[in-house]
Amino acid sequence: MWGGTDEAAAIKAIEASIDAGISLIDTAPAYGPGRSEEIVGAAIAGKRDKVVLATKCGLNWHYGKGNHFFDADGKPVHRYLGADGIAHEVEQSLKRLGTDYIDLYITHWQDPTTPVAETMAALERLKTEGKIRAIGASNVTSAELEAYVAAGQLDAIRERFSMLDRQIETTLLPIARQHGVSTLSYSSLALGLLTGQIGPDRQFEGDDQRRNDPRFSTANRTKVAAFATTVRPPAEAHGASVAQLVIARTLQQLGITFGLCGARNPAQALDNARAGTLALSADDLAAIDAAIATHLVGLDH
Repeated sequence: MWGGTDEAAAIKAIEASIDAGISLIDTAPAYGPGRSEEIVGAAIAGKRDKVVLATKCGLNWHYGKGNHFFDADGKPVHRYLGADGIAHEVEQSLKRLGTDYIDLYITHWQDPTTPVAETMAALERLKTEGKIRAIGASNVTSAELEAYVAAGQLDAIRERFSMLDRQIETTLLPIARQHGVSTLSYSSLALGLLTGQIGPDRQFEGDDQRRNDPRFSTANRTKVAAFATTVRPPAEAHGASVAQLVIARTLQQLGITFGLCGARNPAQALDNARAGTLALSADDLAAIDAAIATHLVGLDH
């Protein structure tokens, strides 16, 4: 959905990430479907001990159960977190990933037809069996997060967070900190919008879903270009790109444990890894936050 994939380059990107010290890899059965897990499995063969492997459950095309979410290639995809669905999905993921355990198993999207207590019981059973080592939940409301921590040991949440998506600062992050729950932020670069490399004249083609995303309007990209120009001096003072500065700012947000960033090739993977080494000063943070307030607040969605 992002303009095509070069699978050989993707494998090399994962290998480069591991070599550069990035240890956590996030994937899911719904990416592909299934193909992303197979690519990750190929990339980590012989390197399993160097990787914290996160994948997901609850979005499936195997059942008619649960809550219809969307259609992919004419096939319905449902949100289903019943015990039988989880038990089936974990076996499929283990096979595709070429491993006998998953470090962090995350409920991908929440299923309104299944009680959280049933879902947690199924996940804790997998933990007891040694098939997973930790439990996570993604795309939760505050009420759902409270239900998870009440039902068992929730280890992590995975949520959309970037300089454009900061809602969880006042909703989920305080609850997560209170209960000792880690937070993985996804879309840290807002699907590439915050890299500073997608200008107002960029054309999105083929199956790239950004083509019809209102966030990627010409007006928005003009505002983001102004933001990138404003933060380029502090980025250059660190010998970094705008994208690396944005990732570093995301990682220094109170409560964010991991910043998830995509990479198509080894060069992008190494850029991401470099961002994790930047230590931003109080002046840097103030300059970035001022630029956010000037150029990004109120951006059309």
